[in-house]
Formats: sequence, C-alpha cells, structure tokens
Amino acid sequence: MDGPAEIGRRVQRLRTALGLTQRQLAEPSYTAAYVSTLEAGRVRPSETALRFLAGRLGTSYEELATGRPAHLATELRAGLTDAQRVLATGSAAEAATLYEGLLADAERHGLAPERAEAHLGLGDCALETGALQEAGRHFREAERLLAGEPAPRRARAVRGRAVAHLLAGELRYACYLLESAIDELTGGGLADPEALVMLYAASIGPYMDMGAHARAAHAAELALALAPRVDDPALVAGMHRQVARTFLAEGRTADADASLAKAQAMYRQLRLGTDLAHCHWMRGYVKAQSGELDAAERELRTARDMLAARRAALFAAQVEVELADVLRRLGRHEEAAALLAPVLDLDLDDGRGAVHAGGAHRLLGLIAEERGDAEAAEEHYVLALGLLERSGATGDLADLCRLLGDLLRRTGRVEAALDAYRTGLGHRAAPGTTTLGPAPAAPPFRVAGGSGAAEAEGS
Repeated sequence: MDGPAEIGRRVQRLRTALGLTQRQLAEPSYTAAYVSTLEAGRVRPSETALRFLAGRLGTSYEELATGRPAHLATELRAGLTDAQRVLATGSAAEAATLYEGLLADAERHGLAPERAEAHLGLGDCALETGALQEAGRHFREAERLLAGEPAPRRARAVRGRAVAHLLAGELRYACYLLESAIDELTGGGLADPEALVMLYAASIGPYMDMGAHARAAHAAELALALAPRVDDPALVAGMHRQVARTFLAEGRTADADASLAKAQAMYRQLRLGTDLAHCHWMRGYVKAQSGELDAAERELRTARDMLAARRAALFAAQVEVELADVLRRLGRHEEAAALLAPVLDLDLDDGRGAVHAGGAHRLLGLIAEERGDAEAAEEHYVLALGLLERSGATGDLADLCRLLGDLLRRTGRVEAALDAYRTGLGHRAAPGTTTLGPAPAAPPFRVAGGSGAAEAEGS
C-alpha cells in the first residue's frame, strides 16, 4: 500500500473526475470531514475504508491502494508468457521488443517480480543474438531484484550469467558461479530438484571445455537422477542435450545419440527452434566423432541454417567451426577455410567467442599443415594458444600443444617442441588440482549413483 499522501491525492483525483462532493463520496458510511482529512494525507485509511471508497469511485481496492490497475500483475504475467513463446518459436528481436514494453509497465507500477522476469527474458534474447555484455547486465539486474527470494528463484539468473561468461570464454568464472549456487542450494537445505538440474546441466559445458571430464560426468549423473522430479519438459530436454557430451567423452556414442534423440523429440513437440538447432549441432558432432562425415555435414548444415534464420549469429558461427572440421576431414580445404574466416572476427574486445576463434585458428593450422605450409600452420597454432589460454579451455590447450610440438619436431626444432609438450602436459594435469576447487556438495536427499567421480576431480 502506498503512503497516506499518495492515496489521498488518488482519491481526490478520482472523486473530482466523477464530479462528486466529499459528502457524496463519504455517505452513508463515513463523513465529509473524514474524506477531507484522508485527501489531505493526514490519515492512513483502513482496508475497510479503502474498499468502500473504491466501490463508490468505480475502481478496485488494489488500484486505490497502490495506483496499479486491477489485474495488472496477471496481465503482465500473461504478456511475459507470450514473449517467452515468441522467443522460442519466432524472433529474438521481436521477443525483446515485447519484453521491453512489459519491463516498462512493471517498472512504472513497481512490480519487482515481473521486472525480474522481464530482465530474464531480455537476457535470454541477448544470449541468442550474441550480445553477451547486455545479457550479463540483464541477468545481474534480475538477480538483484530477486535478492530477497530463496535461492531456487535465483537459479535461472545465475545460470544465465554463467552461460554469458561461458560464451565469452570465461570458463573458470562460469564454473565458479554455478558451483557457488549449487552449494548455496544444497548447503541451505533448499535443494529444489528443478533448480539443481538447471545448474548441473549448465555446468557440464564449462567442465568439458576445461578438461574436467570426471566432474562433468558426475554433474550429469546427478542431473539424470533428479530428472524424474522435474516437471518442465524443456529443462529435461536441455539436460539430455548436455548429458550427451559426457557420454561422448566416455566413448558411449550410442548413448549420446539416444540422449540427443530424446531432447530433439521434446524440442519438436515444444516448438523450441533454437534448442532444436542445438540438437542438430550436437548430433552432427556425434556423427563426426564416429566417422560418419556425410551425415555429420547434413546435421551441421541444418543447425547452421536454422540458427542463421533466427539471427543467432554467434551460435551459427560456432557451428561453422564444427562444419569446417568435417569439410577438412572430407578433403574440402577451400570450403573449410572460407567458413572459418568470419569466425576469426568473433574475438572482440569483450572476449566474445575466444574459444571458437581459437578453434578456427587450430583448424586453419591443420589445413596449412596438410597443404605443406609449416610456417602458416605454426602461426595459426600460436594464435590459437593465446586465445585458449585466456579462456582456460584446458583440454583444447593440451591437444593444441601436442599439435604444435609435433610440427616443431618435424621441422627440426627439438628443444622448442619439448617446451610445447611440457606445456601441454601441464594443462592436462591442471583439472582437479590448481584449476578447480572442491566439487560442489551433493544434494542432501538420496539420488542414484555414487560420488566418487566428483571426489576424483575435487581433491
């Protein structure tokens, strides 16, 4: 409820607009003197008095007490649902316009929960279009607005911030955000299954990129165990998509493909375009790992075209790195190099796309080697090392050091090759020791599977 002065001015404005005197408004339950005192802001009206006056003024108790139109919060919630549907099935730009209008309404009427939801939606729109700094700003504001809420209510904002940092190549910080949120949930007795599945699934990507495979596998194990307790099919589908990465790392190609098929079926049913494109992307990667290069090319081209149609430029460019690798392996070097050239521009001042720009330089180095141009290959490998070192992509760094060491050894620079190999070995040893701290605590309730994997990388 607003203060007496605001309510008084509101009553006077509405009474005057209706052409009522103070006595006409007050009778039969109150006096003209009471209405005069109320309009002057010298008395705080009771709920009973406000409900009586609202009836006489043809408005609602809520609007008289707060200035908010009746059912405004309900209407804003419906609008937020519509904007979310547009983001899922239509254009991120169109959804962002809807969210901005809803945010303005929520701010004007002081509706903090609806403001937070609008910022979350705008953050998701910015992620899709690759505006990572803008995404981070919206997710931070949502987290601020939800600061007084229980930890599960803040999980989506934390996940959004972590994804923005992951896409910017800040893997370690992404892990820190997610692990801190998981520890808050489990340590505070607020182990909400939906929030935990969201956070465990989001942590798999940065763990895998950092080479912390055992920790990623344990996060996948816990997410799978909690999935039956989650009612949101989109969240479960996203979990299956991330879990497929751990299956693939363990050589379980059939399990990875089955997990992706489950996610794909859910996304089709829910008409979630960007997520469906991500499934095609991941299935292309799975096909490439199993040597089915023609099938991999088809899946990756489908993913790239779907993302480009949605103007998800950053994601589309990332798919092109995977597609270029397939084309290289098929011997189509010119096509591969042409795809990679635009990806090199992803590493802007904010670090956006550093991991993928590094991946592009690595592939260009391989192409140069296969063409017999050792000098160009070395230049690309060194550029890739610089980009990946900034991001902390430990697993990729170790492989890159091996490629550089092999190249240097073949060109007769044995000491330099040994230095490259030693650097690579150092990156392989990092996960679970100096790279990451203790693993997040397991949920306090019983889940299937043990915790040995987490302990193995958390020591």
